[in-house]
Amino acid sequence: MPDKDAGETEWTITGRYTGRSDIPLTKYGELQVSSSASKVVGTGKLIDPSRISRLFISPRIRARRTYELLFDDVSRANFDGLCEITEDIREWDYGVYDGHLTSEVRAGRKGRGLDTDRPWNIWIDGCEGGESAKEVSDRLDRIIAKIREIQGPYMHGEKGVDVVLIAHGHILRAFAKRWINFDLGMRLPLMLGPGAVGVLSYEHHKVDEPALLLGVNMGGNEL
Repeated sequence: MPDKDAGETEWTITGRYTGRSDIPLTKYGELQVSSSASKVVGTGKLIDPSRISRLFISPRIRARRTYELLFDDVSRANFDGLCEITEDIREWDYGVYDGHLTSEVRAGRKGRGLDTDRPWNIWIDGCEGGESAKEVSDRLDRIIAKIREIQGPYMHGEKGVDVVLIAHGHILRAFAKRWINFDLGMRLPLMLGPGAVGVLSYEHHKVDEPALLLGVNMGGNEL
């Protein structure tokens, strides 16, 4: 199951949290996505449009533009009825931290008398005026339940049931944690660059054994 990070924006360049703010892709961000598409999207490739049974797309304009760049007109026409633009896969709502750097958030919290024992950790503490880790987990779990329902009956490749997520770096890392049943507060260092593609799968062809797919055999398809 591929997940696709939206490309670069002006705020990702500087490392600012970009949640509710609807920041468009930069020209280079669009190039990142187009470059990825040329390499991994197509018949027999990692993202084969003929094998896709569902797409979950963040409603933010940078994610919707990524979708437009990732797939050609014919593929998008064939996806009619398969695309779900959903708030469940939007970026983490950073609340009052939106548009700020981690260093600014930590300094502000310290100035308000918070985090006296340890530095702020979004995976544990959530965001003031935004989402808690539990709220994020709950909405991601809803998508995961849908995916397991779609893919569960076809664990041995009886038909193509690939699912594509097009969203954002932070929420996709959170999704990967929930995919393998990790609490968001559990440490699992993951990186996903702008415009990059990650893959999640299952062990032993069992829907109740989700796994992170570290290596992809580009000569064949993975469920």
